[in-house]
Amino acid sequence: MFVVTLLLVKFACTNASPTVKLGETNLLGRDIASLEFFGGIPFAEPPLGNLRLRPPVLKTFIGYPTLNATDYGPACLQTANVLSEDCLTINILRPAGTTANSKLPVMFWTFGGGFVGGLSSQFNASAIVAQSVTRGTPVVYVNFNYRLGPLGFALGQEADKKGALNLGIKDQLAALEWVNRFIECFGGDKSKVVTVFGESAGAIMTSILFLNSSFDLARAAILESGSQATSALFTSERGELDWQDFVAAVPFCASTATSGLTFDCLRRANTTDIFTGLSVVTSPPSTGAADESLPWGPVLDGPGGVIPDLPSVLFRRGSFARLPFIAGTNKGTRITVYLVVLHEMIDGLIALFSPTASPTAELEQSIQTLLQLYLDIPALGSPFDTGNNTFGLNSQYKRAAAGVGDLNFQSQRRLWMGTAADAGVKTFGYLFTQPQPLLPAAFGVPHSSELPYVYGVPTDTSASSVLISRLMIEYWVSFATSLTPNDGQGIPRPEWVQFTPQNKTLIQLNGANVTMIPDDFRAEQMDFINSNPTIWRH
Repeated sequence: MFVVTLLLVKFACTNASPTVKLGETNLLGRDIASLEFFGGIPFAEPPLGNLRLRPPVLKTFIGYPTLNATDYGPACLQTANVLSEDCLTINILRPAGTTANSKLPVMFWTFGGGFVGGLSSQFNASAIVAQSVTRGTPVVYVNFNYRLGPLGFALGQEADKKGALNLGIKDQLAALEWVNRFIECFGGDKSKVVTVFGESAGAIMTSILFLNSSFDLARAAILESGSQATSALFTSERGELDWQDFVAAVPFCASTATSGLTFDCLRRANTTDIFTGLSVVTSPPSTGAADESLPWGPVLDGPGGVIPDLPSVLFRRGSFARLPFIAGTNKGTRITVYLVVLHEMIDGLIALFSPTASPTAELEQSIQTLLQLYLDIPALGSPFDTGNNTFGLNSQYKRAAAGVGDLNFQSQRRLWMGTAADAGVKTFGYLFTQPQPLLPAAFGVPHSSELPYVYGVPTDTSASSVLISRLMIEYWVSFATSLTPNDGQGIPRPEWVQFTPQNKTLIQLNGANVTMIPDDFRAEQMDFINSNPTIWRH
């Protein structure tokens, strides 16, 4: 399916805690309490010079006798953090005493960040791995860095012609290929007992892997607030002007911006110049504009690509991997919603979902219908269940937050789960509703607020908050090790009932009331969205 260039150097592996030997190279890790960490391991050649804007070249040979693997590698280029283009590295956390014969299940994490930010070092999985040991089902945890912004998600006609689309997702696939080849050296299961999981952009990327029926580098997935088209999907040509803006901001290559022949120059440019251009086009807008979306992200790349067609089209064909998965979302609100008056909302939706500058009559009519379904009644808006309180904001805020949240998250999660369940795929759904008392009330239970709970470090240390964090780790690890969140091990917890065509229910993740709820909220609105998903580029 996907072509990844390989350096075909074969080697054996041995290990002795906290050292792992790959061929002639000793990886020196470090102890973290009862765990062992190995970080900054290159899984692909540095995407520099002639390898910039090309698919990753899998690295199977480190080339020197010792690698200090006691810390994370630098993040890929972005507007913050310590960073480098030599960033395609992988990190592994395992229980102490793990050997190459342990054959433990693997949890493989892909971080989010809007495809322009994020880094693996933000995600310390010590609580996950430690709890997996305590419950008697130990796991190996893996995360990695991938290219971001224009370097990972190039746009425009030249990128299409030169096979440079969706490189960040190809980095993810290369990291999974590396895990498949070498995780046994670290005590992981060689037989592909890998659960891929991620949040936001990481969940989008992970769910995209399901769009090819032959995907076989994992056996299950957990998708936190992200589906295949949460970032609406278009062909790369739609981003031609965005690509030109990027090149124009790279001092060394500015004169080539509109030439359609930018790649050769960009490969000769130094990292400082590339960073200058990237910073200009990936910095957040200084004002709340109607279209807050950044252009850098996955695009349709046609037959043989990672996204051969719109997901809803592939769903209808039955063209998707039939692997078990958990999918869920947060109750809302999207805190970056600035569509606060009616005309901005209409303009913003057109900007988000129109393939061209001139929207079709069908899209304009669909937006009008959508606005009739999401009424300007604060009690119906998001953050939900807050009555007529508008938190000092324009009432359109709650209306927009509800509509955009359902368009980008809830409706797609519901369509994906329904499609999979109808095909006989084992799937479980959740709605994260844990209150967030440390955030402004207008934020509700926003996008990404579940992350500290999954990683065992909730900022709210109330009994309810600590409990749901521990239970979420239980469910996640149980699913990763046994393909069900209900393995009977660890902390006693309510049964998480499977989502089926006959029983469309979700588990409510809330420390005060963990219970199954029907997946029928805002049914009329989401039925309308899902009745014609292609109009929304789903």
